[in-house]
Amino acid sequence: MLKRTPLFEIHQKLGGRLVEFGGWEMPVQYTSIMDEHQVVRKAAGLFDISHMGEVLVSGSGAEEFLNKTLTNDVRKLAIGLGQYTLMCNEQGGVIDDLYAYRLSSEEYLLIINASRIDADVPWLQKQLASYLKKDSVKLENTSDHTAAVALQGPRVSEFINQCFAGSSTGGTSVGSASELKKNQIAQFQFSGQPIWVSKTGYTGEDGFEIVAPSNLITEVWRHIMKIGHQYCLQPAGLGARDTLRTEVCYPLYGHELDEQTTPMEAGLGFFVSFDKGDFVGRAVLAEQKANGVKKKCVAFKMTGKSAPPRPDYLIWSTGPNPVQIGKVVSGTQSPSLSNGIGMGYVKTEFAKAETPIEIEIRGNRAAATIVPKPIYRKPV
Repeated sequence: MLKRTPLFEIHQKLGGRLVEFGGWEMPVQYTSIMDEHQVVRKAAGLFDISHMGEVLVSGSGAEEFLNKTLTNDVRKLAIGLGQYTLMCNEQGGVIDDLYAYRLSSEEYLLIINASRIDADVPWLQKQLASYLKKDSVKLENTSDHTAAVALQGPRVSEFINQCFAGSSTGGTSVGSASELKKNQIAQFQFSGQPIWVSKTGYTGEDGFEIVAPSNLITEVWRHIMKIGHQYCLQPAGLGARDTLRTEVCYPLYGHELDEQTTPMEAGLGFFVSFDKGDFVGRAVLAEQKANGVKKKCVAFKMTGKSAPPRPDYLIWSTGPNPVQIGKVVSGTQSPSLSNGIGMGYVKTEFAKAETPIEIEIRGNRAAATIVPKPIYRKPV
């Protein structure tokens, strides 16, 4: 049976088209993907992300434990700061990509993918069981009683302070929510309860994420929608979330990332800190950094008229003797560019920008070109 977030009834009342996603029944759209995509690019959209998982890691040994388990260096995090990071297996394959926030000196919040909660939590527990200072770390999966929404778009900063008034009471010290900078997180009071507001984003737009107790998230949603109405705020579904993130080349677990793919192959080496000491998967990733990889994740644009590219479509080289060189992992029609776009893995020798390729779409090959990431850049 599919799981449902606390906002399920709201999605029904709003006429959301509900689909299965990572074991959850979630809204893919309310009006249309195109409309919701454009409203996030031009005004503001509100997404239910309550299906995502939350894990609290605390104690005097939390920092060291996380540095042995994740690829990035949590020592770089001041209180109230977050970072994108990855959790790898011994072969360097990605178990999950996630955000780690330092809430206080010895407490961290991990935001993990919905489809990976059942894999991540046992993996973290297994790593903790073999950690020499395991008694100095507390691991708590709070996913079942924590919910979240993402408020994204260029107009969000105009009304975020009306949604959550006052100065922060934890995390980053700010006088108002609009003062938060990229990757910062702060605690605010809402309806007499503490909530967390972060500024991270998964759309390429300015915006915030609100993490709150499950019993409060419906009130949070309604409050934001009421205040945001005059700023053209609309609810947005997973369809727009996918087209938005594809345009800016943000990875999605199960597409760009899986347990057989490493961060180095995915082009995420920036989030792997080799100078912090040993961590799970380090040896394989260090070897790949030194000697290169056999496949790379690239972005591409269709150059002629064709149906949109989709995951699992084959990628071919061009020329008199074309060969299959890879596979599409994310593909869509870009609402911002009115063009077919996508990401895929190709053999490294074909991975340079401006390389012409062909995408096999329904038995025919359509012309495309590898382009630099991100595919979509905001107009200056």
